[in-house]
Amino acid sequence: MELIITEKDNAARRIADILSGGGASTERSGGVNVYEWGGRRCIGLSGHVVGVDFPPEYSDWRDVEPAELAHAPVTKTPTQESIVNVLKRLAADADSAVIATDYDREGELIGKEAYELVRKANDDVPISRVRFSSITENEVQSAFADPDDLDFDLAAAGEARQIVDLIWGAALTRFLSLSARQVGDDFISVGRVQSPTLKLIVDKEREIEAFDPEDYWELFADLTKEETAFEAQYFYLDEEDTEAERVWDEGDAEAAFATLREAASAVVESVRRRTRTDDPPAPFNTTQFIRAAGSLGYGAGRAMSIAEDLYTAGYITYPRTDNTVYPEDLDPAELLDALSAQRDFADSVSLLQELDELEATRGDEETTDHPPIHPTSDLPSKSDLSEDEWELYELVVRRFFATLAEPAEWEHLRVVAAADDASLKANGRRLLEEGYHAVYPYFSADENHVPDVEEGEELAVSDPRLEAKQTQPPRRYGQSRLIETMESLGVGTKSTRHNTIEKLYDRGYIENDPPRPTRLAMAVVEAAEEYADLVVSEEMTADLEADMTAIAEGEKTLEEVTEESREILERIFEELGDSREEIGEHLRESLKADKRLGPCPDCGEDLLVRRSRQGSYFVGCDGYPECRFTLPLPSTGEPVVLDSECEEHGLNEVKMLAGRSTFVHGCPLCAAEEAAETEDRVIGPCPECGEAHGGELAIRKLQSGSRLVGCTRYPDCEYSLPLPRRGDIEITDDYCEEHDLPELIVHDEGSEEPWELGCPICNYEEYRARQGLDDIEGIGSKTKEKLSAAGVESVADLREADAEAVADDVDGVSAERVRDWQAKAD
Repeated sequence: MELIITEKDNAARRIADILSGGGASTERSGGVNVYEWGGRRCIGLSGHVVGVDFPPEYSDWRDVEPAELAHAPVTKTPTQESIVNVLKRLAADADSAVIATDYDREGELIGKEAYELVRKANDDVPISRVRFSSITENEVQSAFADPDDLDFDLAAAGEARQIVDLIWGAALTRFLSLSARQVGDDFISVGRVQSPTLKLIVDKEREIEAFDPEDYWELFADLTKEETAFEAQYFYLDEEDTEAERVWDEGDAEAAFATLREAASAVVESVRRRTRTDDPPAPFNTTQFIRAAGSLGYGAGRAMSIAEDLYTAGYITYPRTDNTVYPEDLDPAELLDALSAQRDFADSVSLLQELDELEATRGDEETTDHPPIHPTSDLPSKSDLSEDEWELYELVVRRFFATLAEPAEWEHLRVVAAADDASLKANGRRLLEEGYHAVYPYFSADENHVPDVEEGEELAVSDPRLEAKQTQPPRRYGQSRLIETMESLGVGTKSTRHNTIEKLYDRGYIENDPPRPTRLAMAVVEAAEEYADLVVSEEMTADLEADMTAIAEGEKTLEEVTEESREILERIFEELGDSREEIGEHLRESLKADKRLGPCPDCGEDLLVRRSRQGSYFVGCDGYPECRFTLPLPSTGEPVVLDSECEEHGLNEVKMLAGRSTFVHGCPLCAAEEAAETEDRVIGPCPECGEAHGGELAIRKLQSGSRLVGCTRYPDCEYSLPLPRRGDIEITDDYCEEHDLPELIVHDEGSEEPWELGCPICNYEEYRARQGLDDIEGIGSKTKEKLSAAGVESVADLREADAEAVADDVDGVSAERVRDWQAKAD
């Protein structure tokens, strides 16, 4: 029996389908899918099924000094025992084994882990390695026809990263968390790549905060030729004899404005026409794909997750690549012919097929591991993909089209006119040849019309405008620009940069998009800069990345690089020295600053956003236990303290982050007071206790801002049904025959038509009956498949699941996301 091992279950299913011609059967062994056909079996891992960790004696944070971890031994233990057990059982009976994990540093390491597990079960079995850049029939068949060996140097580079990141992350995370007395779920995370990335964001925020705006003025007027008006801008020559539009002195601006107001006409002094070639873009590498996806509104992590799913389904090539030059064996004409079968692309393909020659653009980076990201000849239909998946698939397809298209041609027209002593200029542009814009609509092709004029011609001047402005601070990094900056500095890799940003969000270091650092982030970077600047040094991180590349190329060993990294970490702890208390105090104050709402109405101490042991959020007084004042917060989402302040209570407002369901809760004290003043509206008997105890159902508004239909005997009777958060609820005269309750209508200002909610019990039962995993915000078709493979096949399964266990089993899903889905399911 030949055993084939892939990186994930969906890749195993796809490869089995290709190699078996659709004839593979599936059996479930130990909770793991095994695909079987013709003497072959295929199993998918779940990424890394073996993890690096310290021995158990180092696990107690209180007993082990963080500095001891710098030279602690590292062990390997199974993290997915069910998969490991099935793999070993299959390997014991195998005559040969094939590693078919992704072809990159991480994939090679996962393949090495599988190699070692197979060897433990069967020391004699021959093991080969196949590599491919797309999971298509041609490429998979070709790869299996020409197997190779594992690249142990490349795997060692990935393993060195694992070990270095574990040691750095664990040691420094423990040090900062213990210093700030912040342990448990709210520990303060630090990482070798994470911390320099955070410093980039913090440094940008410092630039913004330090920015001192300057006043300036700009002037405009309309010029008209034969009833055709166009805008022109005032300019002057500065001290360096270059054109300037910004006027820095208000008096000068007023004088120029007076000239324009008095001018009835302007005489054309010069007309210049030129044609500019607008070259098509280069093929997509990972960074440029993330940038393009970002312009469509996708965060880096989401974009890469979708790209991974498209790759595994066989629709695009491997999305983790630095390459921007197509390989010589790619036949553009053949791929275009295949793509013409998809009617959404047929017109664009026809345009390209009319060209005399198909010559692809070339970027600056040419590597030999994977081609640039491009579509394969395996085409999905729109019904095969979710809306997001289709949008990014089309982006990849149209980028491929653009790289084969001709350049665009623009005509630029510059007109300079004099209105008395004031100079005005207008710049027009017209698209002469659409070129690649015809097949790639993601770059602007806007035109600006300026009519043909001649030197010496007189134009009418009208509507002069003086606009007072201020210089603007630098912009925050968007996710894609941040990744580009990381790439230019050598921080992280194409496979890890987007994950690093996701971790910064998950750990509460950044919020919003573009990401803004929290006070905790500022404090961590400040502490590192003052006491151990190597922690946030981009140069040191880039040097380690270079060392790992040297391992992959056989120039250094894993042992040399990890030992050097341990020595650097030891020096950092020497720098930290006796500063633990000062660092801890600084961090504690900053943690409060991010959660502070304002003064407690009972005692005057600070009200803070807190989290209960059960994981729910509430507002509590910093004077606890002497002061026990509290306010509830909504159960949905994660609270963020806004800068806006309630005029009545002096408290900052709160926003609940819940994906697309994000909403502003406002002032918690206002919400509580409004709930207290809102009378319950009784609508009928409680089905749980009405007959026995006279309980009634009433529409109630809670202090958290939520609304529900609940029993008036609460807390003795906890029966309740959810209601929409927004809109006026009308109680109609129509009654439900089954439950003897009136039907409800919700009038929401944001909707043209009212929502006929009906009987609240019937509505809730119908909702529960039809609710599937993909009804929950944030769970698409591919994520649904991943959850199903992990045993979470229904909403009921999701509600009962352990969030941490699901996160361990499902690649790319954090425990926090699972808890968010569970909250939405409830």
